[in-house]
Amino acid sequence: MSDLATGLNNSGTIISVRDLVKDYESGAETLHILRGIYFSVQRGSSVAISGQSGSGKSTFLNIIGGLDRFDSGSVEVAGNDISKLSESGLSAYRQRRIGFVFQFHYLLKDFTALENVMLPLYMMGSRKKDAIEKAKLLLSDMKLENRWEHFPSQLSGGERQRVAVARAMVNDPDIILADEPTGNLDPDNSALVAELLYAGAEKWNKTLIVVTHSEAVASRARVRYVLENGILEEMNLSDREEP
Repeated sequence: MSDLATGLNNSGTIISVRDLVKDYESGAETLHILRGIYFSVQRGSSVAISGQSGSGKSTFLNIIGGLDRFDSGSVEVAGNDISKLSESGLSAYRQRRIGFVFQFHYLLKDFTALENVMLPLYMMGSRKKDAIEKAKLLLSDMKLENRWEHFPSQLSGGERQRVAVARAMVNDPDIILADEPTGNLDPDNSALVAELLYAGAEKWNKTLIVVTHSEAVASRARVRYVLENGILEEMNLSDREEP
């Protein structure tokens, strides 16, 4: 198999995780972060993962995103067994398959909102005109059509995070991984960012996985999980709060 395979399996499952184990060594102690996790996601679905701080949510997301290695088990994403990818293969996988949204926006301070969004696509070899057009379209989706030429320092926290969401989608990845995307925002901005993140993923048929402490953000997902004591369990419909 090449470093970066294409396609999905016939069932439409874009992510399949089996018996995933991840440990960390801390001095003489071994910390068992993920203890045999099973997890699958259908293409185009939205998933929220909740759990206490330190439960391994970010580690799990980073493994799916190819940012962290695991000890045993298997992780297949879009037809790729990512444990078998070389470092260059992982880099290509992240670039082509994954869009990341973090708690901090990580925008380049000397670039405008438009430049921050179009730059990844332009660097991949797209024509500058095409990259700008795609960036403008995504920023419009994020209700930022009047903020294209503003620098990050001229944007509010919520606006900066919406720019980061647009940037995560610009390369047309299969999957958006969002790690506490509203964690630094006030309730109003949190609600708007969550609304636009979920709406953008649905519009562009992206598979969305959100790690969040926010019940309001998690409740928007089609499927919900809780990660506790290294075990990931799907929430039953009866576990959801009534609207």
